[in-house]
Amino acid sequence: MDIISENRAFGGRHIRYSHASKVTNCTMTFAVFLPPFASKDNPVPVLYWLSGLTCTDENFMQKAGAMKLAAQLGMAIVAPDTSPRGDDVADAPDGAYDLGLGAGFYVDATQAPYAKHYQMYSYITQELPELIESNLPVTRERAISGHSMGGHGAIMIGLRNPRRYTSVSAFSPVSNPTDCPWGHKAFGAYLGEDKSTWQTYDSAELLRSEKHEVPLLVEQGNDDQFLQEQLKPEALVNAAQQSDSQLTLNMHDGYDHSYFFIASFIDEHLEFHASHLGLI
Repeated sequence: MDIISENRAFGGRHIRYSHASKVTNCTMTFAVFLPPFASKDNPVPVLYWLSGLTCTDENFMQKAGAMKLAAQLGMAIVAPDTSPRGDDVADAPDGAYDLGLGAGFYVDATQAPYAKHYQMYSYITQELPELIESNLPVTRERAISGHSMGGHGAIMIGLRNPRRYTSVSAFSPVSNPTDCPWGHKAFGAYLGEDKSTWQTYDSAELLRSEKHEVPLLVEQGNDDQFLQEQLKPEALVNAAQQSDSQLTLNMHDGYDHSYFFIASFIDEHLEFHASHLGLI
């Protein structure tokens, strides 16, 4: 891992790394916040944060205001990039923001020209945690959270890997990507037209399919401009009711899709994960 930058923050360290990924076949970037006193003799658990469309590893770390409480709780945060990047990495043919660079949707693509690099599911669930746990003072205790496209990724990954994550949360997630324009566009391009292959990457479908025990917390603003067409949190509620799974959905009047919303409620999510990680 090569250090891009390092900053002191709340007694801990914020570090940006790059590394050559065997999974995505390109150089990947991620950010880590290590709380004070995290060391080889005192490893700490990790919250993985997955960001949304157009974001990089930098958005959450700079805008969410999460590091102060994470430092107090003794929790590391890892924020990967949202897609592979590089001169030879395929982008949307029309340069659209919701496909290609910055829009990996946390799936393993099977379709050309994306399959060579867009293996974000395997990167997030396998290569990245192995890299983190082999090189940094952290334990194998993990939680996962995210926003929008990253909220979709966090819930989907948490439901598919319940033994790997103690808890799952999301802000404004794309809850039912097989039933919204963003999901249709991305899944069609990355996974092909056989919609039966889309189901394993759809949070609502996964939640509906069987009872899940992993604790799940979701925040959603009522003034979110994407609420009705793209996000559809009611799909998660209906799915959880059908499978008798745990789900807490908090709706907030006046809040939109921005990082102002995330910053307003991030402390509650950190405390939620800390409780399941045994930190409080």
